[in-house]
Amino acid sequence: MKILIADDHALFRDGLRSLLGTQDHEVIAEARNGREAIELTKRLKPDLVLMDLSMPEMDGLTATRTLTADAPDVKVVILTASDDDASLFDAIKAGAQGYLLKNLEADDFFAMLDRASRGEPALTPALARKLLQEFAKPAEAPTGTDEDELTAREREVLELMEEGVTSNRKLAKRLGVSENTVKFHVRNILDKLRLHNRAEAVGYALRKKMAESG
Repeated sequence: MKILIADDHALFRDGLRSLLGTQDHEVIAEARNGREAIELTKRLKPDLVLMDLSMPEMDGLTATRTLTADAPDVKVVILTASDDDASLFDAIKAGAQGYLLKNLEADDFFAMLDRASRGEPALTPALARKLLQEFAKPAEAPTGTDEDELTAREREVLELMEEGVTSNRKLAKRLGVSENTVKFHVRNILDKLRLHNRAEAVGYALRKKMAESG
């Protein structure tokens, strides 16, 4: 797996690069801030970005939002010292594939990376419980939205995204359409539901589904 490390501490980047090398993961670039992470990702197209939250010039949360919008096929996993609930929720809403703490044991860390590479959420059980509790809160449609405005195909796209099919390529394959058509449908969904990115759309669909099943 080709990995980009985004962290403003050089010593941590060195240690992480060495650790990843023990499992044959290739670190293709290192970024000192969110802005560099975006530029290097667009140029080098890594499989995964390990993103710190607190960085100068541009923080990891802002960079994650940009990358998940502009390069949805690249997986972003937050690697941070912050176990703050708000940071976790904001990161997932921003489109992060996972949220890992820097005090994680090496074996658990690599297990989480394997999950992320398969398109599964990279979350420890404790963080996953926090996230489910947050999603289980009563669904509230964003102000001024009308889900009835979604076409049948847009609802189909939203359902696939909720199931974990979020990349343009995979959505296009499942629907039998071009990636440009998928982008058009996703943009319409976000506009009609007054949402900012795919992660918010998935969260909205999950909360609504839980509220209806409850």
